[in-house]
Amino acid sequence: MSLSPEFTQRVNELYQSFIQFDATQSDRIKRYRNIETESAQYLAMLIRIQQSKKILEIGTSTGYSTLWLADAALVTGAKVTTLEIDLDRTAQAKSYAEELNVDQVIDFWTGDAKDFLESSTEQYDLILLDAERHTYMDYWPFLKNMISHSGAVLIVDNVISHAAEVKNFICEVKQDRSFMTATLPIGAGLFMVTYTE
Repeated sequence: MSLSPEFTQRVNELYQSFIQFDATQSDRIKRYRNIETESAQYLAMLIRIQQSKKILEIGTSTGYSTLWLADAALVTGAKVTTLEIDLDRTAQAKSYAEELNVDQVIDFWTGDAKDFLESSTEQYDLILLDAERHTYMDYWPFLKNMISHSGAVLIVDNVISHAAEVKNFICEVKQDRSFMTATLPIGAGLFMVTYTE
């Protein structure tokens, strides 16, 4: 059912097309800035190992990482909620999810992620944070409540490639003794946070 040759081939094709698009864009905001393949695969493995049931992604972009999360969610019986501020990118991500027949496990939410986080009372097994890095400090009070249960994990992308931009955020998280952290040299660098109490 999962990780079929067809799925792998198509997501690889999409990834290459996204990389090619980004290379033509001088404005960083206009780039898709998708997660690296090895990071996406690691997340898909983690969902299977963890047997995640509730997954939150902050920063859909064109849905490359969302496809990997959803493919794993099909295996574990999970639901993926993915947040994106750009309507066009949400629509693009939805079309790929429908094409690869994983859309039934994805809830696409369009708007400012902080609005979602402020209003949500849900807890999640796995959260992927891959959005505008200057917002992370504002998100943390909400995120820590969402993962304050045994086995829950927050993964933050780009912590090695953009270390200076996430330095204060990482320091803030490390000061909270309720959580263990680790930085993994996978892709652009993944920062892993898990609840300890």
